[in-house]
Amino acid sequence: MLMRTDPFRELDRLTQQFFGNNGTATRPALMPMDAYRHGNEYVVQFDLPGVTPDSIDLDVERNVLTVKAQRTPDYGEGAEMQVSERPRGVFSRQLFLGDTLDTGNITARYEAGVLTLRVPIVEQAKPRKIAISGESEAAQINA
Repeated sequence: MLMRTDPFRELDRLTQQFFGNNGTATRPALMPMDAYRHGNEYVVQFDLPGVTPDSIDLDVERNVLTVKAQRTPDYGEGAEMQVSERPRGVFSRQLFLGDTLDTGNITARYEAGVLTLRVPIVEQAKPRKIAISGESEAAQINA
């Protein structure tokens, strides 16, 4: 099971919407995320357009997955900025990973601006059938 960890996300979004962000924000920008279960694994996708793969840092410590990335301006020297709407700087996201997930076997792939993580479910947490014994079986054992 995956759980979000930033209860102030909407407050930050509204603050930036009303007051703008002039680069003085103290909190890293958040990256949009989708997470879903597919078979025996969870798939988590983060939108990171314009980020180079070497600027992405993934870390798992005590079942907390931290994703950090940095996007720097790519316009050349001497450019005179006319419009600046694309977010730049440090992006960060943390997820709590439940005990039923195998944090030692997470795989990551970055393609077309999307970072995809695959987190397997541990064997003990997978659904399994339990046999049910009936009265007839108990009667055979006592006979």
